[in-house]
Amino acid sequence: MSHYNINKGIGRTVEFKGLKAQYLFIFAGGLLGILILVMVLYMVGINSYMCLIIGIGGGSILTWQTFSLNKKYGEHGLMKVGARKRHPRYIICRKTVQRYFKLTSKSFKR
Repeated sequence: MSHYNINKGIGRTVEFKGLKAQYLFIFAGGLLGILILVMVLYMVGINSYMCLIIGIGGGSILTWQTFSLNKKYGEHGLMKVGARKRHPRYIICRKTVQRYFKLTSKSFKR
């Protein structure tokens, strides 16, 4: 019987066969999605060989892409790429400089 180590310590991320953190969940969710797609296609009446080709092809592409993303970006790299896309490249300021230094008094109404 095979024995797989899933977690190697307290405070460390989950790792299985080299896949770390979110890549493990992407891989598992993708395989579940491909399984459901193949079952739906089979129930619709698509040829069983075509369903097998779609399932095996989709699974192999998913495995290849997940492991390549894991190798390229590392444990937290995919989240950093997403954060970098949401961060603006530069801040546009169309106000004049004098407007920032002008003292204004604000009156509060009660």
